[in-house]
Amino acid sequence: MKVVVLGAGVIGTATAWFLNKAGHEVTVVERQPGPALETSFANGGQISVSHAEPWANPGAPAKLLKWLGREDAPLLFRWHLDWLQWKWGIAFLRECTPARTAANIRSIVALSDYSRRVLGEVREETGIAYDCATRGILHFYTDPREYEHAIEAARVMRGYGCPRQSVDADEVVRIEPALAHLRDRIAGGDYTATDESGDVHAFTRGLAARAADAGVAFRYGVSATRFVASGSGAAARIDGLEVLGDDGRYRVLQGDAFVAAAGSFTAPLVRPLGIGLLLYPGKGYSATFAITDPDAAPQVSLTDDGHKLVVSRFGNRLRVAGTCEFDGYDRALNPFRCEMITRRTRELFPGACDYDAPEYWSGLRPLTPSNVPYVGRTRYRNLFLNTGHGTLGWTMACGSGRALADLMSGRRPDVDFPFLPTV
Repeated sequence: MKVVVLGAGVIGTATAWFLNKAGHEVTVVERQPGPALETSFANGGQISVSHAEPWANPGAPAKLLKWLGREDAPLLFRWHLDWLQWKWGIAFLRECTPARTAANIRSIVALSDYSRRVLGEVREETGIAYDCATRGILHFYTDPREYEHAIEAARVMRGYGCPRQSVDADEVVRIEPALAHLRDRIAGGDYTATDESGDVHAFTRGLAARAADAGVAFRYGVSATRFVASGSGAAARIDGLEVLGDDGRYRVLQGDAFVAAAGSFTAPLVRPLGIGLLLYPGKGYSATFAITDPDAAPQVSLTDDGHKLVVSRFGNRLRVAGTCEFDGYDRALNPFRCEMITRRTRELFPGACDYDAPEYWSGLRPLTPSNVPYVGRTRYRNLFLNTGHGTLGWTMACGSGRALADLMSGRRPDVDFPFLPTV
């Protein structure tokens, strides 16, 4: 088949890679001048199967009430007269029941663990260098109540096959000595040795280069404007994708099949087709610091539960990312939230980095209320989705890319996941 993939972030690039390997002729359309220049540019870097508990869980409503009106809240809603935002929020609350949480965890863990294994195969096959670290992920807690909740969450994760182990404060410091000065404030933690970290931007650029060498056509600087559809009911199909090139001219790209993998921007593109995705952008922040004292900087990828921040080391750089702001499609940096990240990182690792010259960034995570992504076929027989991975886009990318390529090739994916039959 001739397949047009919309989006050259880590999800779209991985999808194109596996479609090409399955023998399809693939064209990738990307509005930026290169791959991974939006949400896949500077995230927290974690391949975190262990943190698959969705944001929508029984404890979430109480936390949201506590955070209302707080500019430093880990999850900050800026309410607008936006029906999708309110509809998303109501659906989020419905996902907070114990039964829905359990079902969502099962799906997220299955796809995430599968994806981690597929990533390892891609790494071995391609030799892409992306500051990969396979030292696991350590999650530490300073609130004893949160640690007690985490012990139960770890037990649930182990039930789904994820080896997330609860550890005491002494073991936290043994695993990551850079936290030793905080020993008296740490209530405990959990550690998953099979988790990984790495620079998603470097990986995606490397994979795009190898995909191009294998015959995938990347068309950068080209913006998708609309899908051209025909037919109705079971005969509904996409005839082409209208795009606007950097020369200011509109064209229609034709193909046998189309994949919408444009992150948060997928929802407005498919809405005119009558496909109403519960997909909302969640603005995440990151700061990247130059490491000045390697011995004072962490070696293991960390999650600071109290501030909802993740920390990953990429060679001589330290990436710290987190928080989420529901503010539509606005990517403007909030100085308060940027400074909050720097202040907390300096507190965790004093003297480890140059804290006077951080590189701040924001990206729009494509969030579903359940944290379970949309992967599969729409009611248009030749239009497929691969979006909605939220904070786990890097974690799920290779797995969802391979699984979708299998579905589009008439094969059953090697993972038990609720793929879309129709939306």
